[in-house]
Amino acid sequence: MQKLIHLVMDYAPGDLACAEVVSALAAQIPADYHWHITSVNSFDTVSTGFVVGQLGNQCEARRPKDTLIYANCAPRKDRREARTNNEGEGFLYGILNSGVGVMAVNSGYSLSFVREELKELWAIQVDVGGSQFRSRDNFPKLVGMAARGEKDFLIERLDPMKVIAPPPASAVGYVDSFGNLKTTIRDGDPILAKLEPGQRVRVVINDVEMAATVAAGSFNVHEGDIAFSPGSSGHASKFWEIFQRGGSAWHTYRKPRPGSVITIKA
Repeated sequence: MQKLIHLVMDYAPGDLACAEVVSALAAQIPADYHWHITSVNSFDTVSTGFVVGQLGNQCEARRPKDTLIYANCAPRKDRREARTNNEGEGFLYGILNSGVGVMAVNSGYSLSFVREELKELWAIQVDVGGSQFRSRDNFPKLVGMAARGEKDFLIERLDPMKVIAPPPASAVGYVDSFGNLKTTIRDGDPILAKLEPGQRVRVVINDVEMAATVAAGSFNVHEGDIAFSPGSSGHASKFWEIFQRGGSAWHTYRKPRPGSVITIKA
């Protein structure tokens, strides 16, 4: 039976840093594990959290039973003053209601999209300093232990609602390779309550305002038009997307970063 580790990180796939992290992990991970790398932009904890939520909350029919996520995006912005010995944000271990294990640096929004699905969350015994490159030097050994079912590194149980920030409201959550803007607005959000399929709205991101059609699906608009519609992410509670048919909504909105606030004007 296959086992899977998702490596979510803000290193580019072809970068030397990525190669070193993969090498360090390969020295620790059991041979029966496969892995997949998902990259986000540097210091982008919003996209990191969005990816962790989408992969971690998958039903078992869409993933191996033994799935572990290792997420590392550590801008070290939890405090502004100078750091001693390269100290960074804490490294946590959790188990989701889906059964997926998560090991992640608790930075920004990296764990926000699974905040309410964590049935267990633990602080980990790990040196948080001593290296500028913790994802290579400090963390792989612990990821290997978790993959083997060893939990000796757990030191304190935590309340996710107290130590993890909620996800950003009404914001860009992730930009996919087609330029679609996956938002943090999802089914049931009050913003959607007064909208009807076919309705024209104004969607504003970073002072760029464009007309869009509320659609039942992304292809329910003409070529070149912008749709605001339920997307493919979010599982039972879909995140809505801003999609430009035949184009890139990301380029049209002048390349907004994840976390940029979205305003819907009916």
